[in-house]
Amino acid sequence: METKEEIESKDPKQIKMLFWSVFAGSKGCINRVKVVLKLKHTPLNTNQLSELLGLDYKVIERHLEVLEKNNLVTKVGIKYSITYFLSPLLESNLNLFDEVASKSKNCKDNLQINLN
Repeated sequence: METKEEIESKDPKQIKMLFWSVFAGSKGCINRVKVVLKLKHTPLNTNQLSELLGLDYKVIERHLEVLEKNNLVTKVGIKYSITYFLSPLLESNLNLFDEVASKSKNCKDNLQINLN
């Protein structure tokens, strides 16, 4: 796990490029934004996210894999008791996330989101 200093030393341009890639660069961006918005408020497991978002369990599982691979979520637990949290990297850059999500044509045209 990265320290606060390591996270803060990351180049904001690189983080913004990562966010554009993950949250605006594919069809899945809408659902990944929805997942992050839910996790912003409370840690959840895959089944809870599936029920809250009305999406198939496997769809949520795939989006969580993408988010985890890009160090945007962390998980605690094993197998079916895994709970997901926003990563320190994402938590430290929620303003960039909000900016990318609100400017993404894929997300704006297809998703009514409240970023606050």
